[in-house]
Amino acid sequence: QVQLVESGGGLVQAGGSLRLSCAASGRTFSSYAMGWFRQVPGKEREFVAAIGWSASSTYYADSVKGRFAIDRDNAKNTVYLQMNSLKPEDTAVYYCAADHWLNAIVVTRTPGYWGQGTQVTVSS
Repeated sequence: QVQLVESGGGLVQAGGSLRLSCAASGRTFSSYAMGWFRQVPGKEREFVAAIGWSASSTYYADSVKGRFAIDRDNAKNTVYLQMNSLKPEDTAVYYCAADHWLNAIVVTRTPGYWGQGTQVTVSS
């Protein structure tokens, strides 16, 4: 059992940067793989990035490779999404996710735990 709270969303101009944070509480944070998804109205929620327990295994959607970076700080029970070179099409509600199994995030896309989301708006 883990509870997730996202923060750091907001309005940014195209080409700018934003850093999202996801604070976790509950069971040991370090035992969870973590990820980020995003969703816009009328579209399915899509996978953005994931990170394993060790923080050395990371995965990214093709649309964000080279621009976004996921990282975690187990001492702070927090996962981050650094978003650079933002584009208007990155506008979405971003959701933090967690699961004991990395494959639940990067393969089946069905993590067991979700945050409530934080809005990211990129202006053109």
